[in-house]
Amino acid sequence: MKSFPELLNDRKLLIADGAWGTELSKRGMQPGECPETWNRDHAADVLAVAASYVQAGSEIILSNTFGGNRFKLAKAGLEREVFELNRLGAAISKQAAAGKALVFASIGSTGEFMEPLGSITENEMVECFAEQIKGLIAGGADGFVIETMTDLGETKAAVRAAKENCSLPAVASLTFDRGQAGYATMMGVRPAQAAAELDAAGADAVGANCGSGIANMVEIARLFRSATKLPLWIKPNAGLPELVGGKTIFRETPDEMAGHLRQLIEAGASIVGGCCGTTPDHIRAFVAERARLRLV
Repeated sequence: MKSFPELLNDRKLLIADGAWGTELSKRGMQPGECPETWNRDHAADVLAVAASYVQAGSEIILSNTFGGNRFKLAKAGLEREVFELNRLGAAISKQAAAGKALVFASIGSTGEFMEPLGSITENEMVECFAEQIKGLIAGGADGFVIETMTDLGETKAAVRAAKENCSLPAVASLTFDRGQAGYATMMGVRPAQAAAELDAAGADAVGANCGSGIANMVEIARLFRSATKLPLWIKPNAGLPELVGGKTIFRETPDEMAGHLRQLIEAGASIVGGCCGTTPDHIRAFVAERARLRLV
């Protein structure tokens, strides 16, 4: 398998994977259950999700380690299993990739606030992410996706932890909502600000995931591109979630999402995948549309 820089050089657009949480829920994961325990207790199901994206044509897949940091796992009494649950998660995705895709292991928010809003120091946050990253490296990760972030301080701490512990690429991806004043994270971070600061912090790619459907991501990508020349990572939801009959559904179909791919590329996207509600069928539609646009 080629390296991340080689793939970026070879293709005008890389295809990442789709959602993990909603796919594991289809396989029986219950609300409130710690997803990372599935790496140990339901490895075959986790492997099946990862493999389904490789089969759909993803060139980068993630891992079932989004909440694999010490602070999150402690809520389930699993803080002593950080290394092993992350190692297992990366190893499962690596097995599924089978040399056909890169594994960029998922690193999510801790759910804690750094000083001065909270009590966690920058060094403590870096140490927390470093502990997770060491497990992911042991599992064979080819890189990391620091995703669904809202606070720049926490995001930069994760980038720093990656850079201090290995030479693997690190993508930094935030989640934005649209308000009257434009797009911002819940902590008030704007796309252009995130792009500039994360570029300076040493991220290898930056972008956005979750929070928005693909149409809104086109505008977010433009804002990112105005402030950085780094590759842009974009993973939209399949629309906004709706509660129907007690179940959360996402209405954007594979064809609807693929229909926006050209706009997303023109806005500057380098890597496109899907977040909540997207499926292997969405990824197949992206792969087919990329071929139709002759971007392979």
